[in-house]
Amino acid sequence: MITNYEQVLALSYEERGEYIQQHPHFLQEMLQNIGHPNGETRDLYNYRLFVELLSADQIPHEVLKSFAHSLSGKAYLLAGIGEEEGDLVFTRSFSALWLTAILHADRQLELLDEELVAAVTKGALTLLARERDLRSFVNDEKGWAHSIAHVSDLLAALIQHCHFDMKNSPYILQEVKEAFWKGRVYTDDEEDRFVKIIEGLIQKGFEEDILVEWVEQVFDKLEIYSYELGFTQEWFRARTNILHFMQTLYFTLKFSSRYEKLRSITSIFIQRWMKLS
Repeated sequence: MITNYEQVLALSYEERGEYIQQHPHFLQEMLQNIGHPNGETRDLYNYRLFVELLSADQIPHEVLKSFAHSLSGKAYLLAGIGEEEGDLVFTRSFSALWLTAILHADRQLELLDEELVAAVTKGALTLLARERDLRSFVNDEKGWAHSIAHVSDLLAALIQHCHFDMKNSPYILQEVKEAFWKGRVYTDDEEDRFVKIIEGLIQKGFEEDILVEWVEQVFDKLEIYSYELGFTQEWFRARTNILHFMQTLYFTLKFSSRYEKLRSITSIFIQRWMKLS
């Protein structure tokens, strides 16, 4: 008698497929436990099993599509949105992770239509805009929350999807800019995840001049804030986030040898603001 995820993970490919077919409720149980407060259960077993089943195409397609619909809504991706601390952050964060995996798999499966991708995009934008729980690693028992990083991964995956509406790009850029001002210095590679969003836009041929203008606006806000309110703790934290992001963006552009104008303007601003440190 199988009683937990670890036992299902131990099954062979054929045995696992048979078990899923014979126990369809098991997939719904996995969905319900997506935000389990125990890090080992949530991450090491539940999420790992989901990815393995998805990679092996052992989740019925109608179930996978229903997952994407459910995960993009208030009960999952936006569960408890606005709370500064609380266990619902794990539901939000891992909903973003599951959706990211589904979007990557959908490049071959082609299950998601424009309406569903639009719904996921709306949910992801709302999460990035309204997330207030900025914890990354919480503790040994609960593990990683990292909601900001995971929703950034989701946005990057959305941009790569064939049904992504490029008209949403300015809204994504706006929310990335605002994310620098959430009142905390990011310490666990969040800036790398933000840069992946910019990389995705570049790969889709997003206009370079608009990205140049966006970089200028990011630094304009920093400058205007200092004139109006002075060098507050919030300002210093935002400046650190911005500089870390811009440095990562600069080297990403340098290694890819793309968007020379964007790389140049980024370099100029980095040098200017580093001198003011």
